[in-house]
Amino acid sequence: MKLIRHGAPGREKPGVLLADGTRLDVSAFGSDYDEAFFANGGMENLSTWLRNNRLGPPVFRPSKIVCIGLNFRDHAQETGAKIPTEPVIFFKSTTALMGPNDDLMIPKNGTKVDWEVEFAIIIGKRALNVPKENALEYVAGYALHNDYSERAFQTERGGQWVKGKSADTFAPLGPFLASKDEIKDPGNLKMWLKVNGETRQNSSTANMIFGVATLVSYVSEFMTLLPGDVISTGTPAGVGLGMKPPQYLKAGDLVELGIEGLGESQQRVINFSEDHHTSKAVSSS
Repeated sequence: MKLIRHGAPGREKPGVLLADGTRLDVSAFGSDYDEAFFANGGMENLSTWLRNNRLGPPVFRPSKIVCIGLNFRDHAQETGAKIPTEPVIFFKSTTALMGPNDDLMIPKNGTKVDWEVEFAIIIGKRALNVPKENALEYVAGYALHNDYSERAFQTERGGQWVKGKSADTFAPLGPFLASKDEIKDPGNLKMWLKVNGETRQNSSTANMIFGVATLVSYVSEFMTLLPGDVISTGTPAGVGLGMKPPQYLKAGDLVELGIEGLGESQQRVINFSEDHHTSKAVSSS
């Protein structure tokens, strides 16, 4: 744990420096880093407080989560699909949205839950029929997203992808939204994902077929994008579906992922339970 104090001289506030370089204000903890803090177990208490104070998704109730399918050449190849000539669009229910480190719950009757590290675009202003050359003007920023999928629902229940993408907890977003000025080149960011400590995905947004400007412009041809809307831009190779034989998540597994400049997140997998409290995902969406 790295303690910092930030702000104007004489009015500094306590904070912590996270592993990815993010500065987090911890004023709500209730104590500055003074004599009493150190004398009364402040380090241990602050560590506990940080663990217990959940991060929610960095956007609140977007009108829609638009996803782009097969947008990495290697992922299309590993699934046996043709390289698309136009972006493949599908929706993910906004009730799937949850905090970056919340539990991932296998849905009822789910048997093939899969992982997908993705680079997400957050829309900053109303966009309709936006030219590609102006598309970045409509972007507020970017975030890390895990586009969880239930492959049996997705491919064996009538062919509509949204069925396999929309379960509660299937859209952990964050830990933060980085404004577009923070990300100088969204088309060249390292991205990775591990399952139980083993690397499954290791790629870069440079391998996307359609880039940020193209996607914002293209999606805006077919619908009005509203401020706060999310466009998730697809995943690289390394998903469970593409393994031989395919491998899917089970209760107890730990999924860790990150994108350069957008931080890291992790989700512990749990079994479906009628009693499981999923209001964190619903209220955050």
